[in-house]
Amino acid sequence: MGFELKNDKKAIKIAFDENDFGDHGFKENTFTTNIPFGQLTAKQWLFDGIKILYSETDLDKPTELDWKGDSELVTMHFNLQGRTSIVQKGMSNSFELNGNQHNLFYGTKAKGKMKFDGLQMKSFMVQFQKESFLTISKDGNESLKRFADKIVSGTPVAFSNSSLSIDLPIQTCINSILSCDYSGGLKRLFLLSKTIELLVLQAESLNHHQGSTSRYIKHDYDKERIVYARDYLVKNIESPPTLIELARIAGVNEYKLKRGFKEIFNQTAFSYLSDLRLDLAKNDLMEGKKQATEIAFELGYCSLQHFSKAFKKKFGMAPSKVRR
Repeated sequence: MGFELKNDKKAIKIAFDENDFGDHGFKENTFTTNIPFGQLTAKQWLFDGIKILYSETDLDKPTELDWKGDSELVTMHFNLQGRTSIVQKGMSNSFELNGNQHNLFYGTKAKGKMKFDGLQMKSFMVQFQKESFLTISKDGNESLKRFADKIVSGTPVAFSNSSLSIDLPIQTCINSILSCDYSGGLKRLFLLSKTIELLVLQAESLNHHQGSTSRYIKHDYDKERIVYARDYLVKNIESPPTLIELARIAGVNEYKLKRGFKEIFNQTAFSYLSDLRLDLAKNDLMEGKKQATEIAFELGYCSLQHFSKAFKKKFGMAPSKVRR
């Protein structure tokens, strides 16, 4: 069982033991692999028929790599940066995941291309052995049940016919997995709960997508500009630009930024920023390494009172009540 990356000159095989994948213990490791024109660094966690894998790929120059896998798995794929195309044996059409997109797949053998327009790619995946996924998803909504029926019949399938956007709840859940500092049994339990949460969020994301139409974002370029605007807000969370400034920085007009941001992320740009600030604040408070006053000013709040009021409105408790 394994995964292979290659270009026209070189192939790199990344193998893993099926027994490790299905082991009821808990394993985690970090590894670095040289690939054509660059390097792949990854961290993975394996437990109870589940594998969580986060990878960052750095290249010397933009390129395109072929990839293929040979395992029967259910894969929640979150493409954080870069582009990945997926061709699944048994499915009539291919799928492309651009930056900030996700989907859920079941198959026995898959292949595709990783397209690097820039010099870095970031990917987050949760992979389930067949029985593990069916156990977790048995009480899901109708979309998940239809997906599970395809798995039982052995039919390769994608959860959504088109890739879905990664909104703030999904991104926050991924961040909480990557920043988790529990250990041993507690970490395994935490990661299990977060994989279930991600599955619920994916199901909700599909429901939202099916009930909406794309009115303002018609082209990939526009979507890329909106995602760029989101990334710029995140990087400048302590001192964000105005909406007019953000539109200029992103290279779109203010109207398209306002409408397009809400269409992709299900909320306005500054409600996204506000929720992100508060989620980060809650995590810092739970870690217990910083005081509320320090957190408030680091995240750009003008006063502790303003921060405390916003925090209580979102979480139903004062910052001083947060405990790990």
